[in-house]
Amino acid sequence: MDDLKNKVAVITGGNSGIGYATAKQLKEQGATVIITGRRKEAIEKAASELGVTAIVADQSNVGDTENLVAKVKQDFGQVDILFINAGIAGLGTVEQTTEALFDSIININFRGAYFTLSKFIPILKDSASVVFLSSNTASMSGAGSSVYSSSKAALNSVMKIAALELAPRKIRVNSVSPGPTETEVMNKVGLDKETIKTIMDVVVESKVPLKQMGTTEDVAKMVSHLSSDASKFITGADFIMDGGMVLA
Repeated sequence: MDDLKNKVAVITGGNSGIGYATAKQLKEQGATVIITGRRKEAIEKAASELGVTAIVADQSNVGDTENLVAKVKQDFGQVDILFINAGIAGLGTVEQTTEALFDSIININFRGAYFTLSKFIPILKDSASVVFLSSNTASMSGAGSSVYSSSKAALNSVMKIAALELAPRKIRVNSVSPGPTETEVMNKVGLDKETIKTIMDVVVESKVPLKQMGTTEDVAKMVSHLSSDASKFITGADFIMDGGMVLA
């Protein structure tokens, strides 16, 4: 379990959910892990629990990202693994969506993710691995999810083009697209826990052929695989992890 020994890994949005699980997974495999987040208290608490380094940075703020890159370069040198994970969910029909909701989702999920990769490229090692957290909704059309789905579809387009642009340096760029996963992100869309559970139970029963939700550990293991030499011939690929939901 030390196949990532001596690797430096940066994970945005690492204080909870998929980011937290991935930080734990990479640390267990020997990587030196840096997690980022907007809330100082939350990110430092997570880092203390995990035994990793915390750096406060808001992915939606390009200035924060530039400072993050400078700090990582100063303290750790180059980066072997970049997991661009930070993101938010949001629901609203095209008619109902406000500019504020549109901007908040796009600024973190797409613009922020885009410039995180852009600013980190100079300190990525040759043969580094970059993984975007996307979503199966990038491949689906669901009422009320136009902005969120669009942000992830745009991310997948950037992923493929970045894979081409960075191929001369043997830097691999891929994305992981979970479906229904047991994380905290749905708690932040303004619905109470009981409503969310009811919705997810219906989704799993009616839309997911495997009749189960994914876990953060499932996604973490995939990110770990894509970060290791076991996937050294994989780039420009989107891995959908949704129990067959896109097939149903």
